Amino acid sequence: MKAAVVTIGDEILIGQITDTNSAYMAKALDKLGIEIVEMASISDTKTQIITTLERFQNRVDFVFLTGGLGPTRDDVTKKTLCEYLGDELILNQDVLNHVANLLQKHYGRELSPMNREQALVPSRASVLFNQVGTAPGMWMPHGKTVFVSLPGVPYEMKHIFEREILPKIAREFKRPYILHRTIMTYGIGESLLAERLVDFEDALPNGLKLSYLPSPGLVRLRVSGYGTNEELLKQAVDAAVRDLSGYIGDWITSYDEGQTLEVVVGNLLRQQEKTVALAESCTGGKVAHLLTSVPGASAYFNGGAVCYSAESKMQILGVSQNTIREHSVVSAQVAAEMALGARRVFHSDFGIGITGNAGPATDETSEGVGVVYISVAGAGEPTTMRYDFGQPREKVIDRSANKSLEMLQKEILKNVQQ
Repeated sequence: MKAAVVTIGDEILIGQITDTNSAYMAKALDKLGIEIVEMASISDTKTQIITTLERFQNRVDFVFLTGGLGPTRDDVTKKTLCEYLGDELILNQDVLNHVANLLQKHYGRELSPMNREQALVPSRASVLFNQVGTAPGMWMPHGKTVFVSLPGVPYEMKHIFEREILPKIAREFKRPYILHRTIMTYGIGESLLAERLVDFEDALPNGLKLSYLPSPGLVRLRVSGYGTNEELLKQAVDAAVRDLSGYIGDWITSYDEGQTLEVVVGNLLRQQEKTVALAESCTGGKVAHLLTSVPGASAYFNGGAVCYSAESKMQILGVSQNTIREHSVVSAQVAAEMALGARRVFHSDFGIGITGNAGPATDETSEGVGVVYISVAGAGEPTTMRYDFGQPREKVIDRSANKSLEMLQKEILKNVQQ
């Protein structure tokens, strides 16, 4: 089954708000075996809405629309839907009572004529009750397509989607199975992965495909399967993932999209009852943010310092002035002393030191923009690496943060093996 998602409202088109509704609906529908073929954002005008409805009519099984259901004059979705469907608006008493109760309970006021209009729905529509807001959802079959109109407020849309729409689709429609498995890889680029996986992709059976989802420092690989038999599909996807690990096993950190590198590293530290501390310069606290985004990080993250200036590196971490004078602040030697200093100051088993030029300008150093030194100090001598992450600034910061966690993971495993 196929669907389109349409968001209505100028506030999205001018960038005033971010459309989160489409992403939510796409994920929820995908789990039900419904393929999203297109997403569109349009203005709240009669012409634009009708043109969009006509474009999707009988091409997809569902069109999900969000927005344009408010009580103000610029919300024209309901009237336009009636015109397109050859229907008329009628008062729904249940919705009217609900709106009146909400206004009285939360605002202490009576219904206004404008609020009363929110209880008007197309006469042939099935009302999708909105317990947390005033605008109801509407389910409207027309030809070979079901048009579903929902309020644009995210928590209202999600409530109706979870309580009304998903159960209705699961109950009334026979759908194919769609199964995804996400593999997390770090430290290898998309193009190199693609080169190594040519034979793997060529051997994939019908109904399976591999997708690449790159971001700074990591690439998500998604094996997707489509079929009518759930058990056979699961077996095929599992077999493909096992084959995939034979090609790139050294680069895989997790077989679960939720198992990001910061989660994997945190689990390792917890299992080994070890702790880590940070000394960040060019990353500005990014690594600390990643580590502490994981619930329970206090069990293994002792603390960190963002030491941007040379003075702070010396005063807080104990980096030698002679080291800075001889090698500059962006150097392997300084990164190593930062890592050792973090481990000492925060009484930790591991310390990470990061120093570099994120850009657009450089410090007083011979190293160019994008050059970063990362050092991890464990039980033995610090492991220090030089990287050139190029530009722009955001890419340098993100890749530095990911690479530091990747290096920490290897250091933990090295100590375990010893």
